[in-house]
Amino acid sequence: MASEPGALVGKRSRWQITLLAVAALTASAVMFFLGTGLHPWWWLTWFAPLPILLVASRMRVWSTFAVAALAWSIGSLNMWHYMTGVLEMPVGIVLGFVIIPSCIFGLVVLLFRRFIRRGAIWRAALAFPVAWVTCEYLNSVGSLHGTFPNLGYTQMDCLPMLQLVSLVGIWGISFCLFLLPATIAALLCGQRSWAARMKLAAVVFTVLAGVFLYGAWRLASTPAAEHSVNVGLLATDVNGRFPDVFPQDDKTALDLLRGYADQASSLTARDVQVIVLPEKIALLSDEGTAELDTLFGATAARVRTHIVVGLDRGSKTSRSNEARVYSPEGKLAAVYVKHHLLPVFEDVDRPGTELTIRREPSGVWGIEICKDMDFPTLSRRYGAEGVGLLLVPAWDFKLDGWLHSRMAIMRGVESGFTIARIAKQGQLTVSDNRGRVLGEESSGAAPFSSLVVSAPVRHDETLYMRWGDYFAWANVAGLLILLLLAIVPKAHFGSRDIAP
Repeated sequence: MASEPGALVGKRSRWQITLLAVAALTASAVMFFLGTGLHPWWWLTWFAPLPILLVASRMRVWSTFAVAALAWSIGSLNMWHYMTGVLEMPVGIVLGFVIIPSCIFGLVVLLFRRFIRRGAIWRAALAFPVAWVTCEYLNSVGSLHGTFPNLGYTQMDCLPMLQLVSLVGIWGISFCLFLLPATIAALLCGQRSWAARMKLAAVVFTVLAGVFLYGAWRLASTPAAEHSVNVGLLATDVNGRFPDVFPQDDKTALDLLRGYADQASSLTARDVQVIVLPEKIALLSDEGTAELDTLFGATAARVRTHIVVGLDRGSKTSRSNEARVYSPEGKLAAVYVKHHLLPVFEDVDRPGTELTIRREPSGVWGIEICKDMDFPTLSRRYGAEGVGLLLVPAWDFKLDGWLHSRMAIMRGVESGFTIARIAKQGQLTVSDNRGRVLGEESSGAAPFSSLVVSAPVRHDETLYMRWGDYFAWANVAGLLILLLLAIVPKAHFGSRDIAP
């Protein structure tokens, strides 16, 4: 007996939706894979959610959630080798880092779907970025890794967009990244009049155009710095003479540090005013640290420059991660202790709580260490002190050298200062307070890699430095309102709503 025409249409329609879902899943997964991670193609991130949003209103709730979560999960596999092979994290924990954000992304897509199926295109366009920014912010508040997974870091090569963080922090970039695809999907899928859709398009276009115009203006209007200093960065990875990247006995450690002292002396021909060495060059006992102070005090006095040395001081079971500053007078001028410690790798370290501020003739200098730069609040404290140059010893894991250096660069744009960051197994970078890279070198480029850059010592007040995470909290409040609206009976949306 022949099939009913309606059954054939329904079957064909289901197949079409399935094919659309598979196509959307594939497209979004590929764009998330390439547009995020350790070396993102920044322009792809803007469109990665779009295919999923375009099909969300055509699928059932659970299908929408599954497709969205799976697309995010596949895209997240770009970090699998880094987390399991480099950081040696247990597979179960890595799966948690993949699955939990994937489920959150699925729920955020469902909120968009809820409004778009009701014809509430404005709410749909806002709900998607507002919900995502809220989740990113709340995660950063409770996470030991701070802002590390934030999508905003994908835009570090887009300097006009980067300037937005001086106003609203990293949360503004994530908001824009999700506002654009949500608006496009709402315009194409929403059941509203042409005039209503054009109003939405005009408003969002104006907002995004304003963001880029502000960024272009801020880059073009960078004031000249009254003072600058020649900063020398010096690092060595594993090489023939020093095969241990982190020696933990005083004899081997001091041999490596004497090599650093010799190389530091060679930089004086380039008229450097401060030399910065990496984080955790070695583990030294208190006795070994006293020898270190004598060695670098004498070196700093001989070359007439400041030297910043990163080391672990103490024992294998109890120690502190320090940056020790030696003055041109040959004295130990300051000691900074790292605030934010890397879980597992630094479980035996004692965290610090104090800022280190140096008021020099060129301006105000500050010091942070590596993972401290993942947390905007600490850098805002330095901004509030008027710091114009932040010196950052660090230690990366080779693969994450580009990303982690750029995370630090963003802190300078947020809070208005130049950053000189030196990482063994990473990058040597100097950047201004607009995020422009003034000089860069790989730590593995030579047995001892070095970089000398004239760094402006200038502090610019920023709105984000003064007001903090106000934009993130506005998103939290906005999400609460949107969630209340999402549970309002559909009859309250008027006759133009479509069925959920």
